Amino acid sequence: MAHDHKLEIFRGLVKFKSNTQKIWGVLIFLSIVTTVEVALGIVKPKALTHTYFIGMKLLNWIFIILTLVKAYYIAWDFMHLRDEKTALRRTIVWVPIFLICYLIFILLFEADYIYNVYKDGFITWNF
Repeated sequence: MAHDHKLEIFRGLVKFKSNTQKIWGVLIFLSIVTTVEVALGIVKPKALTHTYFIGMKLLNWIFIILTLVKAYYIAWDFMHLRDEKTALRRTIVWVPIFLICYLIFILLFEADYIYNVYKDGFITWNF
Protein backbone atom coordinates (compact mmCIF):
# COMPACT_ATOMS: atom_id res chain seq x y z
CA MET A 1 0.00 0.00 0.00
CA ALA A 2 2.23 2.78 -1.28
CA HIS A 3 1.38 6.44 -1.22
CA ASP A 4 3.12 9.46 -2.65
CA HIS A 5 5.37 11.49 -0.41
CA LYS A 6 4.92 15.21 -0.20
CA LEU A 7 7.26 16.99 -2.58
CA GLU A 8 7.59 20.18 -0.56
CA ILE A 9 9.85 21.57 2.13
CA PHE A 10 9.56 24.40 4.66
CA ARG A 11 5.87 23.65 5.26
CA GLY A 12 4.96 24.04 1.60
CA LEU A 13 6.96 27.20 0.82
CA VAL A 14 9.16 25.35 -1.71
CA LYS A 15 7.60 22.70 -3.94
CA PHE A 16 9.35 20.24 -6.22
CA LYS A 17 8.26 18.23 -9.25
CA SER A 18 10.05 14.98 -8.38
CA ASN A 19 11.74 13.17 -5.52
CA THR A 20 15.13 13.79 -7.12
CA GLN A 21 14.59 17.54 -7.10
CA LYS A 22 13.44 17.39 -3.50
CA ILE A 23 16.54 15.46 -2.44
CA TRP A 24 18.72 18.08 -4.12
CA GLY A 25 16.76 20.88 -2.43
CA VAL A 26 17.19 19.30 0.99
CA LEU A 27 20.89 18.69 0.26
CA ILE A 28 21.33 22.36 -0.62
CA PHE A 29 19.55 23.48 2.57
CA LEU A 30 21.63 21.19 4.78
CA SER A 31 24.80 22.26 2.95
CA ILE A 32 24.02 25.92 3.58
CA VAL A 33 23.49 25.30 7.30
CA THR A 34 26.72 23.29 7.47
CA THR A 35 28.61 26.01 5.57
CA VAL A 36 27.38 28.61 8.05
CA GLU A 37 28.58 26.41 10.93
CA VAL A 38 32.00 25.87 9.37
CA ALA A 39 32.40 29.55 8.47
CA LEU A 40 31.53 30.60 12.03
CA GLY A 41 33.98 28.01 13.36
CA ILE A 42 36.78 29.35 11.18
CA VAL A 43 36.10 33.07 11.56
CA LYS A 44 34.97 33.01 15.22
CA PRO A 45 33.55 36.56 15.35
CA LYS A 46 34.61 38.44 18.45
CA ALA A 47 31.03 39.52 19.12
CA LEU A 48 30.02 35.86 19.44
CA THR A 49 33.07 34.56 21.31
CA HIS A 50 33.07 37.27 23.99
CA THR A 51 29.33 37.32 24.60
CA TYR A 52 28.02 34.86 27.17
CA PHE A 53 24.48 33.55 27.53
CA ILE A 54 23.60 31.22 30.42
CA GLY A 55 27.24 30.49 31.15
CA MET A 56 28.31 29.60 27.62
CA LYS A 57 29.62 31.57 24.67
CA LEU A 58 27.01 32.68 22.19
CA LEU A 59 28.94 30.96 19.39
CA ASN A 60 28.54 27.61 21.14
CA TRP A 61 24.79 28.19 21.46
CA ILE A 62 24.61 28.91 17.74
CA PHE A 63 26.46 25.65 17.00
CA ILE A 64 24.09 23.67 19.22
CA ILE A 65 20.99 25.26 17.68
CA LEU A 66 22.17 24.76 14.09
CA THR A 67 23.07 21.13 14.81
CA LEU A 68 19.61 20.53 16.27
CA VAL A 69 18.01 22.17 13.23
CA LYS A 70 19.92 19.84 10.93
CA ALA A 71 19.05 16.76 13.00
CA TYR A 72 15.39 17.75 13.13
CA TYR A 73 15.24 18.38 9.41
CA ILE A 74 16.95 15.09 8.54
CA ALA A 75 14.45 13.21 10.67
CA TRP A 76 11.55 15.26 9.30
CA ASP A 77 12.38 14.73 5.64
CA PHE A 78 14.47 11.59 5.26
CA MET A 79 12.76 9.56 7.97
CA HIS A 80 9.36 10.78 6.69
CA LEU A 81 8.12 12.07 10.04
CA ARG A 82 6.06 14.61 8.13
CA ASP A 83 3.82 11.78 6.90
CA GLU A 84 3.21 10.29 10.37
CA LYS A 85 0.43 11.04 12.85
CA THR A 86 0.80 14.09 15.07
CA ALA A 87 1.18 12.17 18.34
CA LEU A 88 4.03 10.04 16.98
CA ARG A 89 5.78 13.09 15.52
CA ARG A 90 5.57 14.96 18.81
CA THR A 91 6.83 11.95 20.74
CA ILE A 92 9.81 11.45 18.47
CA VAL A 93 10.72 15.14 18.25
CA TRP A 94 9.89 16.67 21.64
CA VAL A 95 11.25 13.96 23.93
CA PRO A 96 14.83 14.22 22.57
CA ILE A 97 14.63 18.02 22.56
CA PHE A 98 13.61 17.96 26.23
CA LEU A 99 16.39 15.50 27.06
CA ILE A 100 19.00 17.55 25.18
CA CYS A 101 17.96 20.70 27.06
CA TYR A 102 18.15 18.78 30.33
CA LEU A 103 21.61 17.44 29.42
CA ILE A 104 22.84 20.93 28.54
CA PHE A 105 21.55 22.24 31.90
CA ILE A 106 23.29 19.44 33.82
CA LEU A 107 26.57 19.89 31.94
CA LEU A 108 26.61 23.66 32.47
CA PHE A 109 25.66 23.38 36.14
CA GLU A 110 28.27 20.71 36.91
CA ALA A 111 30.99 22.44 34.89
CA ASP A 112 30.42 25.66 36.81
CA TYR A 113 30.59 23.77 40.12
CA ILE A 114 33.85 22.03 39.18
CA TYR A 115 35.33 25.33 38.00
CA ASN A 116 34.44 27.01 41.30
CA VAL A 117 35.91 24.11 43.31
CA TYR A 118 39.21 24.46 41.48
CA LYS A 119 39.10 28.27 41.62
CA ASP A 120 38.07 28.81 45.27
CA GLY A 121 38.47 25.44 46.93
CA PHE A 122 41.33 23.46 48.40
CA ILE A 123 42.07 21.67 45.14
CA THR A 124 44.42 23.52 42.83
CA TRP A 125 45.01 23.33 39.12
CA ASN A 126 47.82 20.85 38.61
CA PHE A 127 47.96 20.89 34.86
